[in-house]
Amino acid sequence: MSEYLEGVRAYVPDAAPESVDAIVKYLGIALRNRDSSLVSCSDPKELARVRDNFCKKKLGLEKAVADKAIQDVCAQMAGEHNKHRVTFYYLVAEKTGTVSKLA
Repeated sequence: MSEYLEGVRAYVPDAAPESVDAIVKYLGIALRNRDSSLVSCSDPKELARVRDNFCKKKLGLEKAVADKAIQDVCAQMAGEHNKHRVTFYYLVAEKTGTVSKLA
């Protein structure tokens, strides 16, 4: 799981390992497939899934708050061709102050 922590720490140097581990466990088998382990900011359906399945269900965020955080993370990771889902989810949680809900 250290590869995931390294990816998150590229953006958040003091990222909590237990929170990263919780995201990895939440995503489970989805991380085995390259396509499902990445987030595409250019795909509205993908972003809606992130909002509805992670932001609303796991973090308890309202739609507008989730959408804003997702757009902020897309902008923050704009230089990354492959936006890893674990890193993306952690950054959304950090931007919304909900990292504590992960672990």
